[in-house]
Amino acid sequence: MDKQALLALLRRDGYVSGAELGQRLGVTRAAISKAVTALKRDGYNIESIPNRGHRLVAEPDLLTRVGIVEALGAHPWAGTVEVLPTVDSTNNYLKNCGASGAPHGTVAVANCQTGGRGRMGRSFISPSGSGVFLSVLLRPACPPQALMTLTAQAAVATRRAICAVTGVETGIKWVNDLVLNGKKLCGILTELSIEAESGLVAYAVVGVGVNCNLDAAGYPPELRETVGSLFSETGKRVDRNALAAAMIRELSALPSLDWREEYRAACVNLGKDVQILAPGQSPRHGKALDVGPEAELIVQTENGIEAVQSGEVSVRGLYGYIPVEN
Repeated sequence: MDKQALLALLRRDGYVSGAELGQRLGVTRAAISKAVTALKRDGYNIESIPNRGHRLVAEPDLLTRVGIVEALGAHPWAGTVEVLPTVDSTNNYLKNCGASGAPHGTVAVANCQTGGRGRMGRSFISPSGSGVFLSVLLRPACPPQALMTLTAQAAVATRRAICAVTGVETGIKWVNDLVLNGKKLCGILTELSIEAESGLVAYAVVGVGVNCNLDAAGYPPELRETVGSLFSETGKRVDRNALAAAMIRELSALPSLDWREEYRAACVNLGKDVQILAPGQSPRHGKALDVGPEAELIVQTENGIEAVQSGEVSVRGLYGYIPVEN
């Protein structure tokens, strides 16, 4: 039973009888009744009255497989999308799927994450109904060195998806944050599994979390100056199913996305005073000059020009970072 086709008919004004729905879709009234019940479980508000039929009253503010697949249309990954009510982490979920042989293009989307993670072991707040928390499984069959730019590519892909759905152009904070009005909207985490025998990538998981419809009061007080959502920064709510579909469409171009020029143009680090934090080292200061071909940040420090490939880079005036003047 094609739920998308059923929804298209139910979106018409007024009631539609089970007999008409069955005739239009080529199924029995019992099949229609079963499909309507399944849609109600998915959160669709459907009024069903004997001798009148069914009427779609309201669609859920939920990420649903039906909603995402409908927005994806004929995209080849539409058949591999799984939507989870709650999960610890979509990355963890897909890593287990990858280890079990799930194919390239498998997608996991969650309405809520209880253990969302970011770079360097940080937590990522993922409250129910507030954002798009999504991971994709890739099987690129290449050495890990060939995926040095995967996180940067994912940032560009997600930026394009947000712009396509909302018209909002976000900035990119090196290496994996999308920002708007100086606040973090999105984090990205890429993880690889390497085959011991060949040294090639067995699979890669790219996880993206976008804050969509939470207002400023929904964040803990200590985060309100640094974290925002598309709604808190623009006043406009986001169709999360449409955004998830746009993200899947853009992320499906990985790992061969043409990313560098757009990344450089959107990178909020460039031309700014920055602080470089690396494990086991004292903080270093300099000015960010460019983003290199392997997504390294080129920084002018007092010791010369450095290519920063890992660690944390803070930007003056962003996320509350104001360096102490000497």
